[in-house]
Amino acid sequence: MPFPDFLPTVPVFAREGAASHGSRTLLVSDGVRLAFDEADARSRELARGLLADGIGKGSRVGILMPNHAEWLIAWLAATRIGAVAVPLNTFYQTQELAGTLRHADVSHLLTYARFKSHDYLSRLEAALPELAGGEPGALRLGTAPYLRSIHVWGECDRSWASGGPAELAAAGASVAASLLDEVESCVTPADLITIVYSSGSTAEPKGAVHTQGGMVRHSYSLAIAMDVQPDDVLYSPMPFFWVGGLMTALFMCMHRGARCLTHGVFDAGGTLELLEKERVTYVMGWPHYGKSMAEHPSFASRDLSAVRRSNMAELLPPGKRPAHDGIRSNSLGMTETLGPHHHHDMGLDLPEPLHGTFGRPMDGIETRVVDPRTGAILGPGQEGEICIRGFTVMQSLYKREREEVLDPDGFYHTGDGGYVNEDGWLFFTGRLGEMIKTGGANVTPGEVETVLMGYPEVSEAYVTGIPDADRGELVAAAVVLRRGAEIDAEALRGRLRTDLSAYKIPRHVWVCDKGELPFTDSGKIRKPVLARLLAERAARA
Repeated sequence: MPFPDFLPTVPVFAREGAASHGSRTLLVSDGVRLAFDEADARSRELARGLLADGIGKGSRVGILMPNHAEWLIAWLAATRIGAVAVPLNTFYQTQELAGTLRHADVSHLLTYARFKSHDYLSRLEAALPELAGGEPGALRLGTAPYLRSIHVWGECDRSWASGGPAELAAAGASVAASLLDEVESCVTPADLITIVYSSGSTAEPKGAVHTQGGMVRHSYSLAIAMDVQPDDVLYSPMPFFWVGGLMTALFMCMHRGARCLTHGVFDAGGTLELLEKERVTYVMGWPHYGKSMAEHPSFASRDLSAVRRSNMAELLPPGKRPAHDGIRSNSLGMTETLGPHHHHDMGLDLPEPLHGTFGRPMDGIETRVVDPRTGAILGPGQEGEICIRGFTVMQSLYKREREEVLDPDGFYHTGDGGYVNEDGWLFFTGRLGEMIKTGGANVTPGEVETVLMGYPEVSEAYVTGIPDADRGELVAAAVVLRRGAEIDAEALRGRLRTDLSAYKIPRHVWVCDKGELPFTDSGKIRKPVLARLLAERAARA
């Protein structure tokens, strides 16, 4: 079983990386380069500052930063002293940000002041109105009752803000290096390391709680299974605040001594330039990224001959592309399982009976398919709900008892439909529930519906996913207005831009009469029928 031969905790992981790879470049983002030994040294310095600020094992530390070196340093600093990192979605708007900070019980927040068009300070003040009267390091907010300090990276004029990395480093000088060593020695594989929110916090918070050992071990298994080599230059635009970017890009590179390239903001033209300049060998990302790059005017003139592996066929040299769709295996995973729980080498062709498979279980994973209605275990070839058990599976969902989330045998019921053949190969057939998967991101329909129905003009709102060739699904909504109210679809979309992340905003909004919508005799909306109606309307638009 290919697990690392060191204690699987972040402090050991960071030290091992520095000892093994030294001055080799670990991360390149927006022109800034960070070496393995720098990541270890700078995160140790910041960790001492966090200790000086009262952060310790179990403290909930929010990180609101783009894919930059500072994100990695903040993550390593918090988790190497046993704190629980809460990576925050940089697309969050006011309601989402306030809901997540409160639900996760964040006590200390590490944030950029701003990045590109994102003004995080103003967004925090809109999310937490009581900040206006707060004192740095001694916050007392009813909206986020556990939050005590907000440390800001970058220029900041807010009276409530605590100092950023320079001030924390200065405070950390009072903490002996030997004390940090002792703190790190108390971190164990069983300790909690993170709470990752995979869907909205406004209506139905869903924070997956993972351990140090699970995260370090599984990212190593992924690096081996996905054939990451020490001399690879791996590019991924996937955000570090989701497990896709963290586990199948950043952590894999850390294990193998490879170089990870990313951007704070994805741009097809800029990415193509970077892939060519850095002689990128490995490209990971969601399908719509590959399509965006392949359709860019400069694509044909770019030299991407160094690319040896990618899950986006458009970016591979012609001789390395799949001969036919579905011959090469994919992987299947989710936040609750730290990314892929089933995988097969995407570079290998498979015999016809295995076309479309999502691979075999990763190390440490057990698979069971059950009847979603009765819970009865199904045999090979019988389609049902995919259930997963193993060390990569979350401990629970935050603030929900483990018994609510896992069945008595310790299996997590994924909500994914599929079947397993006689040899253990998994075939995925679709989502059993209503979660919308758009461009690699999860959207909870209930969250978008709640926000829409909070507007004074809206009486009812129904949100569903509709098929899309590039992004898998698009968010779409049907809205019934209150009697006498007037507002059109574009005005609703514009208002949503201030309340929800961009990927959650419906691409198509149908303002309609209630009588036009499909309901059952008992008055429940028929979501599959609604999805077909919305898809037809979107196709005609």
